[in-house]
Amino acid sequence: MSVIDLLNNDFETKFSFEILPPLKGNNFSKVCDIIDKLREFIPKYINITTHHSENIFKENNNGTLTKINVRKRPGTVAIAAAIQNKYHIPAVPHIICKGFTREEIEYALIDLQYLGVTDLLLLRGDVNKLEQDKIDSNKSHEHTTELIKQVNNFNRGIDLLGNRFEEPETPFSFGVACYPEKHEEAPNMESDIAFLKQKIALGAEYIVTQMFFDNQKYFEFISRCHRENIAIPIIPGIKPIISLDQLTVLPKIFRIDLPEILTNELRKCKTNESIQQLGVEWGILQCKELINSGVPSLHFYTFMATDSVQKIVKEIY
Repeated sequence: MSVIDLLNNDFETKFSFEILPPLKGNNFSKVCDIIDKLREFIPKYINITTHHSENIFKENNNGTLTKINVRKRPGTVAIAAAIQNKYHIPAVPHIICKGFTREEIEYALIDLQYLGVTDLLLLRGDVNKLEQDKIDSNKSHEHTTELIKQVNNFNRGIDLLGNRFEEPETPFSFGVACYPEKHEEAPNMESDIAFLKQKIALGAEYIVTQMFFDNQKYFEFISRCHRENIAIPIIPGIKPIISLDQLTVLPKIFRIDLPEILTNELRKCKTNESIQQLGVEWGILQCKELINSGVPSLHFYTFMATDSVQKIVKEIY
């Protein structure tokens, strides 16, 4: 079943989580370590992030610098297929616009179809570490809506050049992202929701939110979406706090607010252990309130927080 079928299968709040591919030099066992800690809670699907290569400067023996292109993590296609084959849990690779050409995306779609991975999360992707040659609009998509159109054409059996090929037996299903506290580049929430409605009109079947720590922000966003006649599932994204520096790092990177009651309690913590415990306690309270409100699923971001996610999920499922 596709992700949307799993979400609509019953009225209980589902569980899913997201992992990062391991840094190069590591093997698939690193991914298995995370999944093995969480699979007892019956995740409905597992997301795998995608990462473009980055330009870095390497110092030469004579002291000069050379710019080189480095990819720090393996591709998502192989990991998604390996997860689905080993665990028989639907894998949902992220497909992103930025840092990849339209041709590279097409190749990924071909490989994923061949491997039986047919659920996707379609995103624009991070542009902060990309140079202009990596965001050439003549080669890459500028927006998620353009990426969606490419996937829709692939589902119809139309390639990038407009040529026909045999339509996939199982077309891709896909979700998209949203931002309860507004995307950083959106001029206002009205504009942000207008773009979200465009993605839904093009076929997005569900939405996963950026992480948030104040449930009221999510509830207000849901109410606003309902007023705009957005009726597809909106899945809250949850990230446990695990270190004190996240007080400043998370708002800076993800443009989110942390509730004052949480920040005050975090500042009282003297050790990493106490911070992680508070993060778990906050996560449990946050998730219980969301479940009581009837959310279709909870989606956990596990990066550096697998143990905390395990403790939260054990308490609420």
